[in-house]
Amino acid sequence: MDLLTAIKNNELDKIKEILINDPSLIDGKCFFEAGKIGDYEVIKYLVEYSRISLNEVDDHNRNILHYTAKSNNAKTFEYLTDRCGMSPFSGDDNRITPWEIAAEEGADNIIRYLEKKYGHSLKDYYKNPIRTGMFPDPSIVRVGEDYYMVNSSFVFFPCIPISHSKDLIHWEIIGHAITNPKWAGLDELEGGRGYWAPDISYYKGRFYITATYRLNDVPPTYRRQIVVSSDKPQGPYSEPAFIDEDGIDPSIFNDDDGRRYMLLNRGARILELSEDGTKQISEAKLLFYGDNKRAPEGPHIIKKDGYYYLFMAEGGTGIGHKVTVSRSRELFGVYEPSPFNPIMTQTDPKAAIQRCGHGDLVQTPEGKWYMVYLCGRMINGKYSILGRETALDPVEWTLDGWPYVNQNDGPSCLQLKPYFAKEKTNDNNAIEISSLGIPYDFMTARPFAEGDIKCIKTDNDLKFIINGSKESLSSKDSRNVLVRRQAHFNFDAGVLMEIPEFTAKGQYAGLIGYYDENTWCIFGVKEDNGKKRLFSCEHIGHEDFVKTGDFISDNNKTIRLIMKTRGLNRELSYSFEDEKVLDFGVLDNVYYLCDEGIKMGKRFTGATIGMAAYAGQNPLKVTFEDFMYNGII
Repeated sequence: MDLLTAIKNNELDKIKEILINDPSLIDGKCFFEAGKIGDYEVIKYLVEYSRISLNEVDDHNRNILHYTAKSNNAKTFEYLTDRCGMSPFSGDDNRITPWEIAAEEGADNIIRYLEKKYGHSLKDYYKNPIRTGMFPDPSIVRVGEDYYMVNSSFVFFPCIPISHSKDLIHWEIIGHAITNPKWAGLDELEGGRGYWAPDISYYKGRFYITATYRLNDVPPTYRRQIVVSSDKPQGPYSEPAFIDEDGIDPSIFNDDDGRRYMLLNRGARILELSEDGTKQISEAKLLFYGDNKRAPEGPHIIKKDGYYYLFMAEGGTGIGHKVTVSRSRELFGVYEPSPFNPIMTQTDPKAAIQRCGHGDLVQTPEGKWYMVYLCGRMINGKYSILGRETALDPVEWTLDGWPYVNQNDGPSCLQLKPYFAKEKTNDNNAIEISSLGIPYDFMTARPFAEGDIKCIKTDNDLKFIINGSKESLSSKDSRNVLVRRQAHFNFDAGVLMEIPEFTAKGQYAGLIGYYDENTWCIFGVKEDNGKKRLFSCEHIGHEDFVKTGDFISDNNKTIRLIMKTRGLNRELSYSFEDEKVLDFGVLDNVYYLCDEGIKMGKRFTGATIGMAAYAGQNPLKVTFEDFMYNGII
């Protein structure tokens, strides 16, 4: 009898005999099989007397506790948590924790043990990230009982989304910092540039948002800082004021004496601002270069208990990103790094949540502290299709005044909610239309001209009327690509499109997966020698990969386009008025819709999904309705 069979038969004496004669036979497969059975004596023997490591994980980054959660043996589960220090909150490569597995398996004995141990049920916890999809570089402020957050928007318009929450977990976009196309300044910018790393603050009844305006790499000016303000968090905001100090990741710090400052990288440099925050009135001075000494950026300062705490993002925005903190008794004093640095980073290369950094702190009215920070999740450990997202973890303070995040254990997958009774901001899930005439969670690649995109509320949903772009979608001069953030690795998307009346050769319209002008895929209908034809196109760098399908009869007036996405695989299908769904084909590897896809331009954004039309120099008006996006957790 081999070891695996002895474990499956739950024969402890035989297990001992085999391992005494050959201790090297124990491996992860055997250990995890023992976990599924959950016998206390077997697990105890393997833990305490075999050569197995409790760091052993399977191909999906699941450890012994994930397997034991299926057994419903509370005694074994308790032994592994209390005596062995295994965490029921540890996530696999899809952020699934042992507690969630126990709930899925109906392991009531383990669930009762966990609820007694932690004093909460599973519904009292939230999942990270709290904002999925392209929500990088978060900054947060609380005013009263309301929380407001901003994130980078790059060349997407409107610029710099402003989100609101009552509970720090459920967020909705309520406005944007720049909604006037003339103020946006995005027309000539390449993808990935535009508005980087914004900061939001509140001062004397006004909200202030600052961000880096990143231009193309044409000397002598590469970066400028902008500041806008409003007496309403949702705006409208003032015309951007420019501060021509080079650097990125500005934040505004208001000191107790009423003086106002801007912080910038490299390291943390500081300059004084005018009372209205629109002018630089001192030279920039380096406060501290950072503790890690690599790519120090994202500086934020808070003042607490007589100390100035300087938080920085370091290590680069990819794998190995981190948050560090230093402090000084004086704003311009010498800053001492925390002995607990980095206070946020990911040390497990197999974990689902990576790229953790760029943190900003907020305090609740009840006195609790939290940090929002960016993170990223990857498909196959390679492709961050969703872009950089926003996560949240609690902050505690040592007796001698140092902050640490999530027990200094890196990002959490499952975390206790800050509030239990508060609901979503938008309780009825009504679709809100902005002053630009599009839903708040939709955006375009650079500003669209007035009248080029119209959104009409119907009894059942929304109708979008889009004028086709005059320039190719592979050009930064293209317009009218209307998209929303892809927020799940797996999702179903679709839209009902009126089959266009083409007015020139080469025109097309359809459902698009968009990263930037260099990488996108579209499925729809195109003009083909005076006829209408189904097609798909993948644009990767300088190449187009086109697949054509059947010609479409003039009797068909509408077509439903469907894009079923599972990871990097996209199944394309369609239906006409008879609603019979027909397969078109498969895009089997959309790896290019992410930062790591190709090396071309600045790639800091994330995949989006939406609608697009190309007209060329002749008119083309296309109507879309019943846009559907169903994310699969």
